Amino acid sequence: MEFIELNEKKLTEARIKKIESEKERLIKMQRFEKPLYENGIKYIAGIDEVGRGPLAGPVVTCAMVLKPDVLIEGINDSKKVTEKNREKLFDIIINNCISYGIGMANEKVIDEINILNATKQAMVEALGNLDVTPQHLLIDAVELGLNIPTTALIKGDAFSISIAAASIVAKVTRDRMMVAYDEIYPEYGFSKNKGYGTAEHIAALKKYGPCPIHRKTFIKGILGE
Repeated sequence: MEFIELNEKKLTEARIKKIESEKERLIKMQRFEKPLYENGIKYIAGIDEVGRGPLAGPVVTCAMVLKPDVLIEGINDSKKVTEKNREKLFDIIINNCISYGIGMANEKVIDEINILNATKQAMVEALGNLDVTPQHLLIDAVELGLNIPTTALIKGDAFSISIAAASIVAKVTRDRMMVAYDEIYPEYGFSKNKGYGTAEHIAALKKYGPCPIHRKTFIKGILGE
């Protein structure tokens, strides 16, 4: 099993112990993948989304097919990983996976078909952007109804290494988009709040009104509509 370090450091005794502990943690996060590999399943796609709750911007999904014999230090639920480490992990993950696909649904789609259906649509799109055909799906508590064997897990990004890796790639992808939107619509502080309904964001929304990437169905109550 290859172990890829997040930050290469001198191999002191303390560092060696930390690596062994991290390997144990990551192997535990393969608890859903391992029996599938042992049954001959080669391509397992972990799927996760980021951005169901914000007032603005798209929902972004990732389908991730990891190499079964590689452990990447630091992979975890994206919410438990610092922004700095997420950025590092993004490159490491995509350079050491079998394949990954990104899907997204913008604010217009979200307003038209609701956030749940938009999320499912984006997940299907992410799967379609894979370079391989997955033989089993691990999904964070969403049922897609596809003709592929699926395991839906509550808080899957905390328990499945494939879903956790997908959550990191989806999170970094969406965050970068929101930073770019901040340059176009600087009034709302998107580079900081990423579209979520912080006090500052809501105050700006009331002062300036919505911009084109705000979700109309999410801000009706805020604007008194």
